[in-house]
Amino acid sequence: MLKLVRLALTAAVLTAIGIRLRRRARMRAAGKPAAPAPRRARRNLGGLRMGLVWAGIAAIVAVVLVAALVPTRAQQDAAAQARAYQAKQDAMTAELLREQAEQPPASLPAATWSPGPASTGQQEIPDPHCSPTPRPVALRPVDPKVRRAVDRQWRRIEGWLKENAPRTYRTLGAPGRARTIAVAESQMGVDFPDDLRASLLRHDGSRGAGAFGFGFWSGGAANLGTRQIRDAWRWMCSWERTDLGTDPGIEYWNGRMIPFLAYVERDSEESPFAVVDSVGGAVGWDDGIGGMAPRHPSYHALMRAVADALEQGTAIDGWRPTVARGVLRWKAP
Repeated sequence: MLKLVRLALTAAVLTAIGIRLRRRARMRAAGKPAAPAPRRARRNLGGLRMGLVWAGIAAIVAVVLVAALVPTRAQQDAAAQARAYQAKQDAMTAELLREQAEQPPASLPAATWSPGPASTGQQEIPDPHCSPTPRPVALRPVDPKVRRAVDRQWRRIEGWLKENAPRTYRTLGAPGRARTIAVAESQMGVDFPDDLRASLLRHDGSRGAGAFGFGFWSGGAANLGTRQIRDAWRWMCSWERTDLGTDPGIEYWNGRMIPFLAYVERDSEESPFAVVDSVGGAVGWDDGIGGMAPRHPSYHALMRAVADALEQGTAIDGWRPTVARGVLRWKAP
């Protein structure tokens, strides 16, 4: 604001000086100066001129200040969008809290995700993770080492896609926001692992035809953004609210899981999402045979495996990367 005022004053003073110099030049060009006016008249005329100059300066400053204070249409639209988004988030949070208030709080059982044989005769029990205890929104810092490691893998993947599969490269989402992630964690009642949060902060999912995803499927797989992760978790919990015990590796779904990737046009009998475990951070997906078993120790380990497969052209989990018309595809060797 001070810079604008200084600029306006400078412009006004320079304008006044320019007008005075121009008037003198005209008088000289006229030949001889006009007869001098009486001293009092000259004094009054000079005062009138200076008054007009200062009035002009004040008018210019006022115009600049008004122009600076009045918001532009783009600023008004941005402010309106921000208010609408915040209102939507507040409404969703209030709705979730009302739903959860109708149910008694449940304690989360300590469990480990380890693959095991499918068992029979187990009694289904309500999944407490699908009815989390309400908690406040809390911004948590990402471990700098984890963020550097995740960014390193993203740079490898981005470089390969940009050079070999530009159409898939253009599907990568914009950087996510830490508060959006914190709101999703609060609504889901789980903590996203640091490597997943660091990845979302760099690319908040992927969108469009041929979208990029850390999945290997002939029909394609797309990374989910933060809000899509929350919506997918709600959808899965809406109709699969029970589990078989403490081993999510033998289940179709468990509420402590975080869906981060969606498979395209997958068989309805197989889970349409790849998930990361909020307890321990292991990554897994349903292969249609062994169930939702862990297949990588972490989200970062999956990223590194994908980056290696892209750069080296090797197969990962039985699928090899190929490119068709600028789009990344995975095919069985």
